[in-house]
Amino acid sequence: MTETAIELVGVNKWFGDFHVLKDIDLTVGAGQKVVICGPSGSGKSTVVRCINRLEKHQKGTIRVNGTELRGDAQTIAAIRSEVGMVFQQFNLFPHLTVLDNLMLGPVKARGLTRAEAEKTARHYLARVHIPDQADKYPGQLSGGQQQRVAIARSLCMEPRVLLFDEPTSALDPEMISEVLDVMIELALDGMTMVVVTHEMGFARKVADQMVFMDAGEIVERGAPEEVFAAPKSDRCRKFLSQILQH
Repeated sequence: MTETAIELVGVNKWFGDFHVLKDIDLTVGAGQKVVICGPSGSGKSTVVRCINRLEKHQKGTIRVNGTELRGDAQTIAAIRSEVGMVFQQFNLFPHLTVLDNLMLGPVKARGLTRAEAEKTARHYLARVHIPDQADKYPGQLSGGQQQRVAIARSLCMEPRVLLFDEPTSALDPEMISEVLDVMIELALDGMTMVVVTHEMGFARKVADQMVFMDAGEIVERGAPEEVFAAPKSDRCRKFLSQILQH
């Protein structure tokens, strides 16, 4: 029996009168890779943002590694210490070197010495294949390199779970594969991952479960080969046909 890393039960969220998440049930086992796809505005990014409390859900239960996500600062901090997040935009500090961007979290949040943090940072820069970029500033890097720095920054916090919110959507096409290659390596190493993406090749290669969302609901879920070969819903079939044409 696989240990449960993330569990959402009956999760609902509203933005004002807009019901953005409707009774979301989702279980992610430790070491599993779940890809969430769907059209724009379907609620998929909101799901991953609720898991580490960047967005607050109003109804239902979210548990991460057995801890229920509640509104108190202590619980939120405990969950965020175990959950890394990689965004569309890289969110790097432009005035800090790559190395300093990576060291900031471990020193401030994990209490590492600067020497320990630097060792960790250099380890993960090598892990994402850019050890030679440590002393550069973000503005001196390509978009693909910046996103790999952002992934390394998350890894420096030694998370048990990584969330990705459309990590390649802001990149030029030639830079997408270098980021996906790093994500595939992390997946093969056993990292628990929830990935919002339109990159169906990535989903085919690494996902244990594909989740298709539309209009705030999970419409379909299953193993990638099942969903690609025989989508059960018209909405999923239409979405996949459009995505796979591009």
